[in-house]
Amino acid sequence: MIARLAGSLVLVEPGAVVVESGGVGYLVSIGLRTYRQLAGRENATLWIHTRVRDEAIELYGFTERDELAAFERLISVAGVGPRTALAVLSAMTPSQLVQAVEGGEAEVLEKTPGVGPKTARRIVLELAGRLEVTATEVGDQRSDAVSALVNLGYPRRDAQRAVDGVSAVEAAGDLGELLRLALKRLTR
Repeated sequence: MIARLAGSLVLVEPGAVVVESGGVGYLVSIGLRTYRQLAGRENATLWIHTRVRDEAIELYGFTERDELAAFERLISVAGVGPRTALAVLSAMTPSQLVQAVEGGEAEVLEKTPGVGPKTARRIVLELAGRLEVTATEVGDQRSDAVSALVNLGYPRRDAQRAVDGVSAVEAAGDLGELLRLALKRLTR
C-alpha cells in the first residue's frame, strides 16, 4: 500500500496529478484545494490513500495529513465514495468540516456539489464526535492554539472558529501571537 509519495510533477490539472517517482509516473486523484497548492510547482510530497479494486488501484493525494484523515473518515460513511469526499474537501477545509459536523450543520455540507440532504445528514450523524482527531497534527500552530484555548476553558467549536478567523484575516508570526489574536476575538 502506498502511504506517501514524493517526486516530480509531470502533470498538474484540476482533479489529477502525475507524480514521477523512481522512474514510475503515478496518477493521483486530488481535490481543488490540493490542486491550488500544487499549481506551478515542480515537485510534490503527497499523503496517499490507496484504494484497491478488482479492476484498478486508485490513489488519492493530499498535501496535508489532516485532509487525508478527513477523507478517510468521510469515505467510511455509507453512501460517500471517494469522489464525493474529494468534493467535500474541495469545498471546505478539514477544520470547517469539523465545525459543520460538530455543529450539526448539514445545510453547510449540502452546498457541496453531489451532496444532497440525505447524504449531508448521514455525514453529520455518523461523524459527530469522530472528526476532532483530524484537526490536529503535531507541530501545527493552529491546532496547538485550539488546544491551548480548550485548556483555558473555551468550547472547542468556539476556539476553532476564532483560530480559523484569525488565520484567514491575519498572518500570525508565532503561536503566542496567534493565541493573542484568537483570545481577542473570543473576548469581544
